[in-house]
Amino acid sequence: MTPDSRLALARSLDAEDPLASRRSLFEGHDDDAVAAYLDGNSLGRPLKATSARLTEFVRDQWGGRLIRAWDEDWLQLPQRVGDRIGRIALGAAPGQCVVADSTSVLLYKVVRAACAARPDRTEIVIERDNFPTDRFIVEAIAADRGLTVRWVEVAPDAGPTLEGVSEALGPDTAVVVLSHVAYRSAHIADMEAITRLTHDAGALIVWDLSHSVGSVPVRLDECEADFAVGCSYKYLNGGPGAPAWAYVAARHLADLSQPIPGWLGSADPFGMGTGYQPADGIRRMVSGTPPILGMQALQDMLDLLEEVGIEAVRAKSLKLTSFAVTIVEDLMGADGVQIASPRTPEERGSHITIDHPAFSGMISELWRDGIIPDFRNPHGLRLGFSPLSTSFEETLVGIGSIADRLRSRGLD
Repeated sequence: MTPDSRLALARSLDAEDPLASRRSLFEGHDDDAVAAYLDGNSLGRPLKATSARLTEFVRDQWGGRLIRAWDEDWLQLPQRVGDRIGRIALGAAPGQCVVADSTSVLLYKVVRAACAARPDRTEIVIERDNFPTDRFIVEAIAADRGLTVRWVEVAPDAGPTLEGVSEALGPDTAVVVLSHVAYRSAHIADMEAITRLTHDAGALIVWDLSHSVGSVPVRLDECEADFAVGCSYKYLNGGPGAPAWAYVAARHLADLSQPIPGWLGSADPFGMGTGYQPADGIRRMVSGTPPILGMQALQDMLDLLEEVGIEAVRAKSLKLTSFAVTIVEDLMGADGVQIASPRTPEERGSHITIDHPAFSGMISELWRDGIIPDFRNPHGLRLGFSPLSTSFEETLVGIGSIADRLRSRGLD
């Protein structure tokens, strides 16, 4: 393609985009210092409505109601917001999701709880290229409980497959821990089939949905998943350090034994009793004081997602990643750049990774010029597309700048 034809294609796709008008709802989309923000899968842009919400919260709730706000609203907020996440983005009926700690802490809780539910089994299965925290937590739990970790081998441009998981499963498998969308390649695992395979082996499954929630439709109840966790600062735009959420299928709640008992997860928090008795339902997943301030921005994005629908978001994501693949191949394919993500659009989430040895060390230069992807070792640039805040022309500008930088390095 010529430069003019690439630009014409991008602008045509933007003109046809039914979600294009929502881009103006986000802060910074018209900031001249940022030419292309391609890292929404790490930190989503804030919505303009969030500034007003935070101001109102500090002034009227925190400042006006003070400690009374706990009884009036805040104590119920983790479950209320959790139910909204479940309904809007996860395919989960009420009473199974709660907003609480960080993703790491919640992952620890649900994996330990799942292991406790299979006390006679001795193995945890996890994919080799899962996000480091997931692997570290699984290894720590295994060491603490005297369990064995079994690894699912994955291709660098893919993720866990039915065949790979099947090879790792056995009669001693207690828990399987997998990412639905791979953080590096964006490969989408077959949740329904892998969950069914895991259950057939007598094990439980934990899904990390950090790169799924808000960008890829998920149907936890329909797939009969057991547990799930995910963050809220990527496609849910909750802001840096926003609290995570956990899902526990209703059938497990009565017997759930989570490993960090805290007063607000007890049956009678204000009874100040001497022994721990877990609360009924999903509230037993709560340990300490809920992160009320951290849940404010998240609610604005849930409002927007509910308005447009997760299927519309997914449709835009498919077009964005397909457009990005086309432009990468057109501009950098001859230079040896590899697409390290699935080539079939339906098999990948809302980002792609492109590999080239010259990308190592390039990220600081790109950021300085207002082109913002992120870098994943050993030499991958990860390009993340937030369907509600990323345009096709912005995507073209970002990839074009990477191509220009690559060519300039080749001439040095």
